[in-house]
Amino acid sequence: MKALLKTSFIAFVLIAFIGCKEKQTVKIDTPEQVKKEEKMTADIADQDFIDGMTGKIWHNYLEVKMALTNDDVSQVQNTAKSMAASFGKERMEMKDLSQKMANTDDLEKQRELFAQFTKKAGPMFEDALSGGTIYKKFCPMAFNNQGAYWYADVEEITNPYFGKKMLKCGSVKKTISK
Repeated sequence: MKALLKTSFIAFVLIAFIGCKEKQTVKIDTPEQVKKEEKMTADIADQDFIDGMTGKIWHNYLEVKMALTNDDVSQVQNTAKSMAASFGKERMEMKDLSQKMANTDDLEKQRELFAQFTKKAGPMFEDALSGGTIYKKFCPMAFNNQGAYWYADVEEITNPYFGKKMLKCGSVKKTISK
């Protein structure tokens, strides 16, 4: 009986030692970490457009907007390059603006080009929307108080013209739903 108890105890210790050999960790994100992580990634569009080209450009546009909001020059360049490749000959002006955004490493110049691009692309987004909601927003302080518009897929304000300096500056001027 004593030998059986000793053998059982040794077997238990051996199993416990082998079972606990690997260190297991679990990462638990706080709500603040999750919210911060969501803001650092591009918005995922819940909008539908009548053609695939406009849908791709919309997705790239949101990525450029988010990169400008995060003051990320290289991300703007990469995404603008991809966006420029989406355009055909019928939209050369937007293609040129996208290419200029991709070719400059000056954040303020990228923001100026983004505002120009928004003026050209905005009506295309509004006309081609076939499902979902997009928001036309305005920052009155952009470009020495001349103001500038941008489009987004969420109502929350994240300003691409001032980025982290004035993240919440602006307001929704128009809600477009289909």
